[in-house]
Amino acid sequence: MRALIIDDERLARKELNTLLQEFANIEIIGEAANADDALDLINKENPDLLFLDIQMPGKTGFELLEMLDDVPKVIFTTAYDEYALKAFEVNALDYLLKPIQPERLKECIEKIAVEESPVSEPSPEKRLGINDQVFVKDGDRCWFVSLANVRVFESDGNYIKVYFDNNRPMIHKSLNALDEKLDSRNFFRASRKHIINLSWVESIEPWFNGGLMVKLKGGDKIEVSRRQAAKFKDRMSL
Repeated sequence: MRALIIDDERLARKELNTLLQEFANIEIIGEAANADDALDLINKENPDLLFLDIQMPGKTGFELLEMLDDVPKVIFTTAYDEYALKAFEVNALDYLLKPIQPERLKECIEKIAVEESPVSEPSPEKRLGINDQVFVKDGDRCWFVSLANVRVFESDGNYIKVYFDNNRPMIHKSLNALDEKLDSRNFFRASRKHIINLSWVESIEPWFNGGLMVKLKGGDKIEVSRRQAAKFKDRMSL
């Protein structure tokens, strides 16, 4: 796995780099001391894994993840105590407490290796598909969410509501910007307010003014506008 180390402390980066030399499946392809440099490096190198400090001057590690469209696997490296981290332990976020212990590092690497899925070839447009994941933070809760589990994106002012499991956190992004990033083979712009995950469609019925009403697995009902209805029927081969 191609990995980046992101930490504002030079000695911490050096120590972790040294510890990681023991793992043949981890290739360190770069380091960054702050979120802005890390963002440039991530966009350039497209790593599989980040070793990411949470507290850094300027933007935090969480703020960095919120800036990414497609989020790699992440192992947090932090001086937070275990109790403080419980607030962020949603969706099995993994972390290493500083000073990093070799045994704990080994556990993290083994866990990541087990969870590692085959890397799919990126599409020419570099669109986000159901095999990708996004980072969502809402207050003191955060999630790494597989796009396969997101059934609906709903516009709400300057924010987007993300529907997955029983959660509906908000992200600060426009639906138009998101629509340009998502793979149209997996996601469909149903209306000005909604993008739906096609794999979640359970049933379709005619609706007012030539539109359609789509029922998703789990019970959500989303209206497809009259303008989009013909495209939707074609997409679903109706």
